[in-house]
Amino acid sequence: MTPLRWLIACLGLLAIAGCASLLRPVGSGLDAGIRNHDDPATVSAALPAYLVLLDGLIEGRSDSAPLLSAAASLYGTYSGSFIDEPERAKRLSGRGFGYARRLACLDERSPLCRDLDGPVDRFVDSVAAHPAKDVETLYVLGSSWTGYIQAHSDDFRAIAALPKAQALLERVAAEDPRREQGMVFVYLGVLHSLRPSAVGGQPERGRAAFERAIVLSSGANLMAKTLFAQYYARLLFERPLHDRLVDEVLSADPVAPGLTLANTLAQERARQLKETADEFF
Repeated sequence: MTPLRWLIACLGLLAIAGCASLLRPVGSGLDAGIRNHDDPATVSAALPAYLVLLDGLIEGRSDSAPLLSAAASLYGTYSGSFIDEPERAKRLSGRGFGYARRLACLDERSPLCRDLDGPVDRFVDSVAAHPAKDVETLYVLGSSWTGYIQAHSDDFRAIAALPKAQALLERVAAEDPRREQGMVFVYLGVLHSLRPSAVGGQPERGRAAFERAIVLSSGANLMAKTLFAQYYARLLFERPLHDRLVDEVLSADPVAPGLTLANTLAQERARQLKETADEFF
């Protein structure tokens, strides 16, 4: 039975106390099943039940790093990939970011936790000093924070935290550049390309980050190309680059270990970019 089908069966038996305990050892399998699924509609329909189940498990075990990490990551995936309603995206990305903050503060004495809401410079120093062996926490916090900022792009307070999310992801890129086939560089590419250079953005660093993600995945990470087109090429009105990237995504095979769902979503977004290109440019 595939992980997603196992989840549906498990949800039908929630009255049995053993179901919650059974979920823990197969959590990574469920995550892999989601990442390797090729039908976003099925995943979109299945994820809310899994998220609510994770909420319940965390209520019963608030000190579980694996549960907090899974909840933060999947709330980010769900709000960023499947929710078109701005207010819902804000609410759900905020929930995922909240779990990421709780993960970072399992040790309340750690400088990373202490400086979450402090000055940027002090937080950046805490990120630099954080143990390299705990890169997972840095990645979950950085990626969740990025998703939160994107969903709250109309909130100056959220945008002001951009340097903190960037510091987290740059540390991850330095320690574990091949994580999720270069996905950390996709996040950095988006962050650097959110604004033109005239108002503090660094789009050329964004381009370098997107290109690094493509190289690290040997071209398999289609989301890198789609967001390269959406954020960098559109920001600088580079239509030839935009159209080349979009066409490459649409002609590629989306099936790749750990990337199939992301690639399928990337192709859906690429189609939208192609359909709106004449209006945009």
